[in-house]
Amino acid sequence: MRILGAVRFETVIRHFTQEHPFDPVDQANTNDEAENHVRDAQLAFDGRWHRVLLDGPEVRSVVLPWHLGEDGEVELIPNTGLTVAAAADRLAMLSASYTRSNPLCARKLARQRTAPRLPVFLSTRALPGRDYDALTVREGLIHLDGLHRMLAWARAGQLVSGNWFEAYVAGLSPAHVRHGTGHDQDGLDVHPERQTGHGPHHVDDVSHVHGGFGPP
Repeated sequence: MRILGAVRFETVIRHFTQEHPFDPVDQANTNDEAENHVRDAQLAFDGRWHRVLLDGPEVRSVVLPWHLGEDGEVELIPNTGLTVAAAADRLAMLSASYTRSNPLCARKLARQRTAPRLPVFLSTRALPGRDYDALTVREGLIHLDGLHRMLAWARAGQLVSGNWFEAYVAGLSPAHVRHGTGHDQDGLDVHPERQTGHGPHHVDDVSHVHGGFGPP
């Protein structure tokens, strides 16, 4: 992780609403829900936001909360959560059947493959609420907004070492910021694939993930 600097919440929410306006007429637009997550993170972390760059493998390890696949027939992510890598693997396994069973989610994923690479919004621990209450992994890098973007990047093979992705992160500790500024790979130690389990990247199989809030 490269920490670019602290940012005020006013900057964070302005960038979010400019880049992700809510349109109630658009069935695929859930930006109001994502904005609520961003605002909840502001309250949970007392305004501690940083603009950072994440290396591709760090994005693969971001924990995604419960996602019903845009009300399709197949639940994409269980309420216990999946990493970006595991959810991308699940999409690959479902293949063309997911397009048929979850057409709206599939369209959003397809659109993100060619869309501009916008920042994602993350927190360092799970927020309260229905989407996060059952998450197995509670600390690390947790999704607030950008699920379809991160999955599209994973499916396109972009989440490799040396590819950097901008993010706004709520809740980085002072110790982490002190040691992380300007350094490559001094990020949160969020790599569920290193943990013991039945398969790589699957949050259900993770007993513990280090939050990395002390000096590296």
